[in-house]
Amino acid sequence: MRMDRCCFLIILSILTSGVFAQGTALPIHLNSIGYLPDMPKAATVTSACADFAVRSAADHKTVFSGKVTGPVHQDDLNLDAWTADFSAFTSPGTYYLEVPGLGRSCNFKIDKAVYNDAFHAVMRGFYLWRCGTAVEGTHNGIRCAHAACHLDDAYQDYIGQPNVQRDGVGGWHDAGDFGKYTVNAGVTMGVLFMAWDQYQAKLKTLKLDLPDTEPGLPDFLNELKWEIDWLLKMQYPDGSGRVCHKLTRQHFSAFIMPETDHEKRFFTDWGSAATADFTAIMAMAARYFEPYDSTYAKTCLDAALNSYKFLKENPDNKRPDLKDFTTGGYGTSDPDDRLWAAAEVWQTTGDLNALNDFETHARDRRRLIEADWDWGSVANLGMFTYVTSTRPGRDPNLVNDIRRALLDMADTLVAQARADIFARPMGRRYYWGCNGTVARQAVILLTAHKLQPKPEYLNTALDAVSHLFGRNYYGRSFVTGLGHLPPMHPHDRRSGADGIDAPWPGYLVGGGTTATNWQDIQDDYRTNEICINWQSALVYALAPFLSR
Repeated sequence: MRMDRCCFLIILSILTSGVFAQGTALPIHLNSIGYLPDMPKAATVTSACADFAVRSAADHKTVFSGKVTGPVHQDDLNLDAWTADFSAFTSPGTYYLEVPGLGRSCNFKIDKAVYNDAFHAVMRGFYLWRCGTAVEGTHNGIRCAHAACHLDDAYQDYIGQPNVQRDGVGGWHDAGDFGKYTVNAGVTMGVLFMAWDQYQAKLKTLKLDLPDTEPGLPDFLNELKWEIDWLLKMQYPDGSGRVCHKLTRQHFSAFIMPETDHEKRFFTDWGSAATADFTAIMAMAARYFEPYDSTYAKTCLDAALNSYKFLKENPDNKRPDLKDFTTGGYGTSDPDDRLWAAAEVWQTTGDLNALNDFETHARDRRRLIEADWDWGSVANLGMFTYVTSTRPGRDPNLVNDIRRALLDMADTLVAQARADIFARPMGRRYYWGCNGTVARQAVILLTAHKLQPKPEYLNTALDAVSHLFGRNYYGRSFVTGLGHLPPMHPHDRRSGADGIDAPWPGYLVGGGTTATNWQDIQDDYRTNEICINWQSALVYALAPFLSR
């Protein structure tokens, strides 16, 4: 078995150099996880062809055949592409696609539960990110584990208490490093709570094989509570409502295991964006934990209202002083964060002042819905909460404006996916972490579908998933341990330091900053890092397609 894995790594090294890295060695690009029986199924072929066949992996018999359409040329990739559509074939099983003269694809499944295992691995990625405790997991026969880490979090030198330690243990490691960041936790938790809100019927009985740290909670909320518990510790201990921007060491560690990272770590100065994101998260937590633990829900709500009061009394945008830190900055101005905070406080409490705050901020915005959004632009989260709310008192004109903007944006994403040879709904925009945005656009599409059900919104959300699992320029999955030729060398300190010849599983890497520059190289953090905000987007994108 060891020799087989070594051979695989040698072959993978060859494939990821030269022509394969340019996306030309495997001309058949498809969703290597597979397809739902009654949903669209398509592959992109990047060499001239006319016919294709779907064959059974078991006996190689042809079960479906058809003609490709195309070619279509895409300038940013400098490729001609043909499309093989086999949507009409719906029989469950394991198959491959063959194109005469070009060869065959990897195997894929057609099954109503085709995404269940992928969701399990992706969501368990958060558990494997846990800080302050030992974790372990086995995937495809490979065990990943680390001992309890960062148990001395953290010191208060930067919040007025030099050399004084306070409990900051817990939460998730944010990315490929071991820092913990309030602002990035904001968009992460917002998207995960939206997944719970919209797909609770599928998620509340889901088993994630977690330690039973919170008896009585569904596994999904059990994992989210690990991060909420830590975030509650990021509020200043003086009762002011201010929230620390991050908890990290001053400089990134080397590629070491987290339990060997003994450098002193600090609560940092507060920021108004972090305080607003904290407010929004805690208001959401109060809603979603209340049916299970009303005492804990009140703790979250009290924390949210305290920070919201502070924001109201301190309206200026306050950036944290981080001059002694070179760890992740997550610097952002706060108008969008305040808008989101107001929406969540209103939705949880019905407070009319918070409603007025949201509507005032919303009317001041040039764009009501953003296509490209992440930790630096969280207004969409507030818009989604407001436009889907059933609470009375909303301004009907503003509701209609946001609804129209949301549906228009969803229509734009549908059009962009149709115009892209790999059905990438984001179109031809690339930047650090854009794979996360590809997944996050499913939030736009599926929230639009909630307001106005349209098959193309669901189909385009699935196009985003398919792109991330192999229907892309590289013909490879972007998620470690899942699908065809997944990343083997993510920018992740655990994967790089544990001595195991496989990465920790279930993690979405950020993707290229141009159309063709993704590299499966550990040091290329700009294209191959992992991060909780991208991960949460993939969780959301998969959730509606679970079979429960």
